[in-house]
Amino acid sequence: MSKFQKALLLAITLLVIDQIIKIWIKTNMTLGENIIIFGDWAKIHFTENKGMAYGLEFGGEIGKLLLSLFRIAAIIGIVWYLYDISKKKFPGIAIFSISLVLAGAAGNIVDSAFYGVIFSESTFYQEAVFMPEAGGYAKFLHGSVVDMFYFPMIRTTYPEWVPMFGGSSLEFFRPVFNFADSCISVGVALIIIFRKKFIPKEADPVLEF
Repeated sequence: MSKFQKALLLAITLLVIDQIIKIWIKTNMTLGENIIIFGDWAKIHFTENKGMAYGLEFGGEIGKLLLSLFRIAAIIGIVWYLYDISKKKFPGIAIFSISLVLAGAAGNIVDSAFYGVIFSESTFYQEAVFMPEAGGYAKFLHGSVVDMFYFPMIRTTYPEWVPMFGGSSLEFFRPVFNFADSCISVGVALIIIFRKKFIPKEADPVLEF
């Protein structure tokens, strides 16, 4: 098996894990429902967003469509880059990092592209139904991304002396995210940490992939 094939296999495996988690959440939980993992510090909290990673949004329906198209173009570019570095003598950590980013990007575009078509709308009172007779809740490329991991580990207030925020509430970590977001974040972090490894070398046995 070539390095490129191994990288794709890793990305596909992570994509499958991401989708299994999301489909289970979508069909077994209502919006806003919580499953406690560790007190108030770690929860499964079902929410959806129409935008970017960690619940960020961008420009309404048109922005949603543009974001989905951008994601598709980005995935094509990432696959090409992954193929290119796999053929060259890049260290395994470089290939591994890009594979994580590819898996995460693909995981979220699946939600955006297909969830609106194949699921009924999730509400605060009812779980979504797979392939409902009345059709899905949105058209192709307009679905919402499923998020579920929530770690509000610190809940306090800003000191009064902090400009603009003094006395207001502080929560860390506030964003709700999914497995795909985690893959992207870890992949990008590895790229930053090992950026010097993104240079092909004739002989570099470090983290051979």
